[in-house]
Amino acid sequence: MGPFVTAFMRVCLLLILGIVLIGWAAPLRAGTTVLVVGDSISAAYGMDTDQGWVRLLERRLQQLDPEIAVVNMSLSGETTGGGLARLPDALQRHQPDIVIIELGGNDGLRGYPIDRIRANLGRMVTTSRDKGALVLLAGMQIPPNYGRRYVEAFHQIFHDLADDHGVALVPFLLEGVATDPGLMQRDGIHPTAAAQPLLLDNLWPTLETMLEEHLELALDEGRSGATSGG
Repeated sequence: MGPFVTAFMRVCLLLILGIVLIGWAAPLRAGTTVLVVGDSISAAYGMDTDQGWVRLLERRLQQLDPEIAVVNMSLSGETTGGGLARLPDALQRHQPDIVIIELGGNDGLRGYPIDRIRANLGRMVTTSRDKGALVLLAGMQIPPNYGRRYVEAFHQIFHDLADDHGVALVPFLLEGVATDPGLMQRDGIHPTAAAQPLLLDNLWPTLETMLEEHLELALDEGRSGATSGG
């Protein structure tokens, strides 16, 4: 085999490898979108938006990958019913890869029926997953003056949904914050700006694992696409 033929074969091999690698990497270059559906806890209530944990999350993620987008559709006073009503349009518009659901606190504070809260959150989980998104539930707790039975049933909602649907769970987003008066605003319900990094730290290990899972899925899809393409 002459040197010209050998060189030609090497070029062809490099071209083939390049096509395969491009096929694997394509889903990653398309970027990743994280959608946050929450209430005032995620809407930076009582502070500048840039101080809220969602904006801090956006900065941390974009340090890892500038192509990652964070969409915050949280509203102060939002309930599970309101979030459920707004979710389909948000999924259609943003096509998120990961959906963080931080809702239920206002339902609990208003004494809404446990079955209604569970059903609304459950439908949000299934709706998100039907669109191909990974789901993270950010659990909440309510004060003990609502009665032991209701308080325990409310807290259990998030664990039951995570188990039933096989989705990720942060049991209590305000862990280590809600019991520290220095980290809560004067209303005793909303965390201060100083507490926002702690909220992000509570959520980060679980979200980081989900991002790794998403990248693995994207690589698998890329490999499948490259194989089916030739």
